Amino acid sequence: MTGALFEITFYLAAPFWLLMIFAPTWSGTARVAASPLTVLPVLAVYTVLAIPVFPELWTAVSSPDIDTFRDLTALGGGAGALWAQVIAWDLLLGQWMFLQSRKLGLSPLLMGPLLVLTILLAPFGLLLFLAVRAVRLRGREPAPG
Repeated sequence: MTGALFEITFYLAAPFWLLMIFAPTWSGTARVAASPLTVLPVLAVYTVLAIPVFPELWTAVSSPDIDTFRDLTALGGGAGALWAQVIAWDLLLGQWMFLQSRKLGLSPLLMGPLLVLTILLAPFGLLLFLAVRAVRLRGREPAPG
């Protein structure tokens, strides 16, 4: 069951990513992206995977060191729970990026690849988005004097 839950985790988030990437101008996409409830199915999987390994999970987060995390990820439920946590946070991050891009008027042709990068390697996607966002915000500032 752990393997199946691990596999299904991404597929629970994928419809929301697909909306933001392939239907960014549809009004329903903005409504969906504005809701934090999109992560509930992924968090349900997280809970199912985390409860059986909760003592190990608690040890890993309350006294973090590399060996404790290595031990946690050696457990199927531990690796699965961490994966579900990553998927949930990445989705929330992607939703924030999507909503920010709409406010800033960024092109969906720019945001699509940035969101794909965020799905795969969220820290790099976020760094690039923050750079694009900073440039756009700087361009919106009124000229001095």
